[in-house]
Amino acid sequence: GKTVFEECATAFEDLQEIEAELAELARQLSQLDPTSPAYARASHRFHELETVFHSRSGYALEARIGAVLAGLGFPERDWHRPVEQFSGGWQMRIALAKLLLAEPAFLLLDEPTNHLDLEARNWFEQYLESYPHAFVLVSHDRRLLDRVVTRIAEIDLQHLNLYSGNYSSYLEQKQKRREQLEAAWKHQQQHIRHLEEFINRFRYKASHARVVQSRIKELERIERIELPPQLPTLQFRFPQPPPSGRVVAVLQRVSKAYDAHVVFRDASFSIERGDKIALVGPNGAGKSTLLKLLAGLEQPTSGSVKLGERVQPSYFAQDQYRELPEDRTLLEDLSSVAANWTVTQVRTLLGCFLFSEDDVYKPIRVLSGGERNRYALARLIVSPANFLLLDEPTNHLDLNAKEVLLQALKQYTGTVVFVSHDRYFIDELATKVVHLHDGLVEVYLGNYEDFLRAREQRTQMNPPHVATHAQPVRKDPLPAAAPEGAPRRRTRMNPLQLARLKQQCEQLEAEISQLEEEIRQEELALAHFESVERTRQLLDSLESKRQRLEQLMNEWEIVATRVVEAEQQQS
Repeated sequence: GKTVFEECATAFEDLQEIEAELAELARQLSQLDPTSPAYARASHRFHELETVFHSRSGYALEARIGAVLAGLGFPERDWHRPVEQFSGGWQMRIALAKLLLAEPAFLLLDEPTNHLDLEARNWFEQYLESYPHAFVLVSHDRRLLDRVVTRIAEIDLQHLNLYSGNYSSYLEQKQKRREQLEAAWKHQQQHIRHLEEFINRFRYKASHARVVQSRIKELERIERIELPPQLPTLQFRFPQPPPSGRVVAVLQRVSKAYDAHVVFRDASFSIERGDKIALVGPNGAGKSTLLKLLAGLEQPTSGSVKLGERVQPSYFAQDQYRELPEDRTLLEDLSSVAANWTVTQVRTLLGCFLFSEDDVYKPIRVLSGGERNRYALARLIVSPANFLLLDEPTNHLDLNAKEVLLQALKQYTGTVVFVSHDRYFIDELATKVVHLHDGLVEVYLGNYEDFLRAREQRTQMNPPHVATHAQPVRKDPLPAAAPEGAPRRRTRMNPLQLARLKQQCEQLEAEISQLEEEIRQEELALAHFESVERTRQLLDSLESKRQRLEQLMNEWEIVATRVVEAEQQQS
């Protein structure tokens, strides 16, 4: 029953109540005698509430909502659509937007990047990097864990282990901790063995009875070090396929449309043997559609898709696990696919995917999402193909399984085209990036970092006249004006409201001037080297003040615009 914008605005119900009370007080003040006690009480209450409203950026609520919605991938045309028209994944984004706008002191996030495309993930990373309060998150997104967290809490074998630093630091510390524990265990085992040998040698000699008893007590007092068992890890390699021709696929002026909706148009590029190509772009840009065209599952509206000589495509769908026969056991189903394999070979492959012993007799219907995806990957590699088309193969995989899949694809000698929203996975695997956006298909050499760099250089050389994508923005951004078409609750201002607004504008101007002077002084201080520590302090301070200055300038622009609008209304 609410639009996306209205639903997000409920995160500020207390501020909306303050705004309504301010409007009522302004109405009363316009009718009361300025010399009456009632006027004084109303004026005091108005000033009190306005101070709270201003300190919490109440005048920029609409801009804040618009910035978060844009960051999470909602185009302006969708802001005023009813919430119930969106899919489950997009409704999850709306819920996340409300949570971020509320800015709680303690934020708990369980897989927050699920349902987010790469652009939205990049924005979300920047948001969390500057989040002023505490947060705890569960995530299988390695890049997110490397960029935004300062501590890792690992739950392993019923124990909680704490590590300082990000995910990469945690892996190093965990390895060192394991090595230290193994060294201590070996030393203790050697000591125990020496004590036991001494006790056994002199146990029955009366002359050594006292010493033997002492060694027995020492042995009993030792607190034994236990090495935690190594958890099984997914281990496999894709079968190396028969080689294809040098050119694997050629797309010539390919367009795809569904009725009046054009997904993309005039796509022309070639895929060569050994390429590892990542398809990136916002949700709905046509990444999965392009994979299906390459797999031959769909036909282009116009243009042609031609596969090269000896090319054997194999397609892994985003919901591949849904295609599995529910009533078969793992052993039965994989044996039916691998017709020439022995039972031993099938069980060995299942064991590589962590399905061992009686697990192979489980019906597919009882498997979890992660188990189904692991099994679907096992099914994929039974028949060697030299052209893999993978649509989000890392869905439902934990960090360890993702890493093993990544290494297997790196060693694979065939050609891979894949869709993934995992930035780390793309950066490590891709040799080319195909960017789909606004109906266009553009090819970039290198991984995702190279793609971002090339796109930035292209933008600098040819600045667009109209922005086609919402760029990642900082937390609590304040654009120059409220989004076009956003709900406007403002009525015509009375003179007192206008005076208050002008006073706020003057306060912002004074704060901006003071901050600019502080920045100038620190820049001068930076020109004279004192010490490394002092330089670091100045740089950190300058960065913080420049960010604050940018925020104040944006806020001033909003307030100044409102002042001009109000003056025009009154004139």
